[in-house]
Amino acid sequence: MSASQKQPFLNKERRRILYAFLAGIVLFIVGEMVRPGFASPSGIRAILVVASFVGIVAAGQTFVILIGGIDLSVPWVLNAGAILMVTSSLGHDARAIPALALTLGMGAAVGALNGAGVALLGIPAVVMTLAMNGIMQGLTLGLSGGMTCTSCGAYAPPVVQAAVHQSFLGLPIVLWIWIAIIIVVSFLLAMTRFGRMTYTVGNNARASHLAGIHVSGVTIVLYALSGFFSALAGIMLVGFGGQAALGMGDPYLFQSIAAVVIGGVYILGGRGHYLGSVAGAISLTVLVSVLLAFNMPDYGRSIVYGIVILALLLLYGREEDSA
Repeated sequence: MSASQKQPFLNKERRRILYAFLAGIVLFIVGEMVRPGFASPSGIRAILVVASFVGIVAAGQTFVILIGGIDLSVPWVLNAGAILMVTSSLGHDARAIPALALTLGMGAAVGALNGAGVALLGIPAVVMTLAMNGIMQGLTLGLSGGMTCTSCGAYAPPVVQAAVHQSFLGLPIVLWIWIAIIIVVSFLLAMTRFGRMTYTVGNNARASHLAGIHVSGVTIVLYALSGFFSALAGIMLVGFGGQAALGMGDPYLFQSIAAVVIGGVYILGGRGHYLGSVAGAISLTVLVSVLLAFNMPDYGRSIVYGIVILALLLLYGREEDSA
């Protein structure tokens, strides 16, 4: 390939990631103008901690969207993970590791079932994951008796709470966990054969199959990873609040998809990067915080979210058409 044919360093995908990060910076400036102290070091840390929960869920959502799928089971996989964590550990550090393994295993297993339904049974991802969300909601409500875990006296183990609230080298430990996830997911997508297979399947599943890629296996693994990250987010959230509550996962369906879209991941699959989803999670969380600073009610924030997503989809769609 000649020098004139090489792609520019700041290609379309990288520009979208840059735009998402710049949007976050601009929103921090706006927040500081509206409420002094908004962009203070402590304020930025607090916003990044909240963004990390969205970003962790968005890691799994990025995987499935890269192959043209979607995971609508996020809310109740996350909620089930939070409740399973507190009820299986009963607030004891000695039981924390088995509870972590059980919770993460549950998330991965549910995700794998989603993937199997999509890849092996041919059920559309929207239908399969929405049905699974309903199943998980019913199981969680049934097993919990429809009550929050406040009434049963179950708390997150102190070590899990410390992972969210305590700091190391000036950063909350949860942010170090998110940084580790960013590194691992970025490496997996950019530097491994599995990552290359993911993009290939997302671009053309039929051609991938003919090229010898086990499309069904890749799909199942990616949905399993989505379930894993949803359960992990549930663990982090229950560490943040100390206890689990029914419905705590509901906001993260829209926010995780919005973060992926804001970050420039192509909604039909095949293009995008987790760094974009990270930028989207941060920008979205800052946007929410700015709207709260304006004392905007819930319905107003929902309208703004929808407008932002539609505007970005239109903008990115125009870029695709002009490419």
